[in-house]
Amino acid sequence: MSNIRQREKLGLQGGMKAVSRIEGRGEPKIGIDEFMSIVERFGISRANRERIRALLRDEPWEAGPFLANYYSGLKETKVQAYEAMARRVFGVPFAIATSSGTGALHAAFVATGVGPGTEVICPAVGFIATAQAVVLARGVPVFCDVDASLAMDPAKIEKLITPRTVALAPTHVMGSVCDMGAIMKVARRHKLRVVEDCAQSCGAHWHGQRLGTIGDVGAFSIAAYKIVGGGEGGLLIAKQQRMWERASQVVESGGLWRPERFAAPRYKGELFCGANYRLSELEAAIDVVQLRRLDGMVKRFRGVKQRILKRLKPYREILPQKLNDAAGEVGYTLRFFPADVRLAEQIAAALNAEGISCSTRGRKSGPDWHLASFMYPVLARELASGDNCPLTCHEYRKRGGPARYQAPDCPVADDLFARLVTVNLNQWYSPRDCANVAAGINKVLSAYCKEGGENVWM
Repeated sequence: MSNIRQREKLGLQGGMKAVSRIEGRGEPKIGIDEFMSIVERFGISRANRERIRALLRDEPWEAGPFLANYYSGLKETKVQAYEAMARRVFGVPFAIATSSGTGALHAAFVATGVGPGTEVICPAVGFIATAQAVVLARGVPVFCDVDASLAMDPAKIEKLITPRTVALAPTHVMGSVCDMGAIMKVARRHKLRVVEDCAQSCGAHWHGQRLGTIGDVGAFSIAAYKIVGGGEGGLLIAKQQRMWERASQVVESGGLWRPERFAAPRYKGELFCGANYRLSELEAAIDVVQLRRLDGMVKRFRGVKQRILKRLKPYREILPQKLNDAAGEVGYTLRFFPADVRLAEQIAAALNAEGISCSTRGRKSGPDWHLASFMYPVLARELASGDNCPLTCHEYRKRGGPARYQAPDCPVADDLFARLVTVNLNQWYSPRDCANVAAGINKVLSAYCKEGGENVWM
């Protein structure tokens, strides 16, 4: 057979292939320049960056890395390693890596049944992301006042429960711990789900049980702003497979999490229109290392705070933050409430002058979206959609809504937040550092307050 006829014959029939080799040679999609951009972000000096670049030129880059969780061809991606680490650390069967703590919260609320016509009770102190995630799930946040722990006051939850209430969202603020025993009793009595917002207290415990594992779902922010995390990232943990599956559909609505991606629904409610909160391999590569260090970091913070607290004297004009579990909190801040805002300003200024890093809002402070009274996107009840659903939609009105936010709905939160003094702690303080910080706090408080009283620190 001639070469011409052989070329015309289909390859399927034994003919010559139309394309037997590719001559074009290019560079990898992700290669040296991208790697060096990351190295530069780490602050490596120019001289050392050039040395690293020289080493990389000898590497066989081929197509370069595929920096996504799915279709990577790897036995275990960094995202999968991060999720596996989370399951081990928290002792749960299910974990989902997310692109943010807000994404984890949104998925958690959907998983626990939040939707049109429903309400979730949220604390009056805690970042607005919690309440906004309720709205994203098409529910309505209802704010609960706090107690001296700055966490949701269990004694004030029941009066907020209506036939529309489906979940509680206790938020563990600034390394501290909610009174989870009392909160869970209320939840069980009224058959409510519990979504633990652990964004600010990753690694803390409630009487030996890790936060995030006490309620139905735990949501975390594993990010640069928190004690663990390097950029933007989050985590959701669950104990029940159906909740994990519903949360997975929110986080990865393309179905890549399913055993058969494009298969028909296996049960009613498995598939719905979700979002994309997937975590990238770059973030996961950092976060899996950070999560591995979590327990050591928390242990150091706890040790530092407890050494300082043991040295502090009681003062009549000072109310220490209530510690629901002093041995279980993370403890990266020390917080207390002077008798009034003016005294808080004086104490904060004096502590900073003593070399002790601290802050307070003060009389000239503006709005802060960590306090319900200032959460304007929620309070205004105006959403991106013209019908303002779910805050004023027909389904909610039909069930007794709409929500009305009238300041001050949460007077204790407003009062405590205004006069709060926060002392920032460092996990690497030596015993001598702790003694000096404690002595400095006593020095300042003794200058402005009277010793004595029953306001103990632990």
